[in-house]
Amino acid sequence: MTGSLISQIAVIGTFVLIGFGIVAMIASGVRGITQGKQDYKRIALIATPAIIFIISYVALNDVTKAGVFTTMGMMLIMVVSILFTGLRRTFKY
Repeated sequence: MTGSLISQIAVIGTFVLIGFGIVAMIASGVRGITQGKQDYKRIALIATPAIIFIISYVALNDVTKAGVFTTMGMMLIMVVSILFTGLRRTFKY
């Protein structure tokens, strides 16, 4: 019983810390945008998984399938970028 309670407290504490981290990142991003320090390429790069998830959720109407599709899409993007980077280094252009 005691081990279970400690596990629950640890899991809840972990989620609270993750939540605080996410809130801090959002606040930092909003502050950077209001100060004019935005980099649109980075914003687009970070927003890519969310955009893929939203599009796949609208198309599939299922959270689980949308999550799997998002993961597969991000893996495909990763493989293509690795290939592109390798080709660019090989031909040095």
